[in-house]
Amino acid sequence: MIYALLKYLHRSGIDFPGMGLMNYLSFRAMLVGVFAIFITFCIGMPYIRMMQRRQLGETIRDLGLEGQLSKKGTPTMGGVIIIFSILLPVLLFCDLSNIYLQLLVITLLWCGALGFADDYIKVFRHNKEGLPAKAKLAAQVALGLAIGVTVCFNNGIVVREKVPIPAAAETESVRTLDSEPVQKNTPWMEEDVVKSTKTTIPFIKDNEFDYKWLSPVKGTWGWYCKWAIYVLMIVFVITACSNGANLTDGMDGLSAGVSAIVGIVIMILAWLGGNLVNSNYLNIMYIPGSGEVAIFMAGFVGALIGFLWYNSFPAQVFMGDTGSLTIGGIIGVSAILIRKELLLPLLCGIFLIESLSVIIQRVWFKYTKKKYGEGRRVFKMSPLHHHYQKEGIPAAISKPERALPEAKIVARFWIVGLMLGVATLALLKVR
Repeated sequence: MIYALLKYLHRSGIDFPGMGLMNYLSFRAMLVGVFAIFITFCIGMPYIRMMQRRQLGETIRDLGLEGQLSKKGTPTMGGVIIIFSILLPVLLFCDLSNIYLQLLVITLLWCGALGFADDYIKVFRHNKEGLPAKAKLAAQVALGLAIGVTVCFNNGIVVREKVPIPAAAETESVRTLDSEPVQKNTPWMEEDVVKSTKTTIPFIKDNEFDYKWLSPVKGTWGWYCKWAIYVLMIVFVITACSNGANLTDGMDGLSAGVSAIVGIVIMILAWLGGNLVNSNYLNIMYIPGSGEVAIFMAGFVGALIGFLWYNSFPAQVFMGDTGSLTIGGIIGVSAILIRKELLLPLLCGIFLIESLSVIIQRVWFKYTKKKYGEGRRVFKMSPLHHHYQKEGIPAAISKPERALPEAKIVARFWIVGLMLGVATLALLKVR
């Protein structure tokens, strides 16, 4: 809103000192990030006290985990804090006409509503199961299809290939208040603007992979087939990220901390991909307009850092599915929009291993129960973070035998997440 107002004033010929700062993506990103943190501080404690007065806390089952029962009654649905802390600064300081930003706001509201409905059933209706799994999956698939179709057919979502760099190019992505790039006099060639199914992948020349390579047919049907494959990949990525973040949310500060690291890396990748000079230097695809993704992710990171103030051990509030489903959805959609979804298995390695631990545990338990009449476990407990929190019991992987303190587990997962984030950035130069 403030950005739109300043744009209107600029077009009306009104100017005042400092107004030009809003042209810079870096300045708006810092502004959105700081404002997001400030909002969490403003609404965090009032929200927690309101939930405490109404006695709307987490219901805890005794699973034999260290310190688990002490969390009973802790306010939940803290994802509401995260959603408002992202949404307000984004609406104030971002370019709302940008298609990338519109898709991220839709994702924020859609996943937030889905998670809120799930938490509402658990907390207010005292049904621990929440929304049926099929209903959640259907909602995630619907979001993925909507994002996929938009990416395929919206003319504002393009990439530029072999873009010439002007002699006096800026060293930073800058957009004027009338939404025209500062390099507006650059001699763009029409054939540079393409609707493409290309994405970024490490270890190969130019770091690019085209989904059309997976198409079994060519010609007209091949065109339809490649876009169908791309949409299916988008649906899979969004669903996997959303559920992966949800499974990771099981310890104080774990999901918020890991997701903040992922958000920082995506913010950097979006800024580089939306910058003409930097994208050419790193030889990665230039995506016009994707700089707004960096600003949105700055708000995302700021909201998570502010939320950690209350969610770090011992937690004063849990994010619930309202937060975890939203976080995962935003990470998945933002990675797709900047064509970095194939880097997610590394960047979101924590989410991946948490999801795999649940799948492996369930499959092996069912298999051994059918074969031996008694189910056996690979991990002491899944998701993986609970494996380290539980005392030694018969399992294929029984170490460590003694339970580790929750704060130590969370800190170590953060360190691993940070290493994965650095490795993801380093892969931009590995080809």
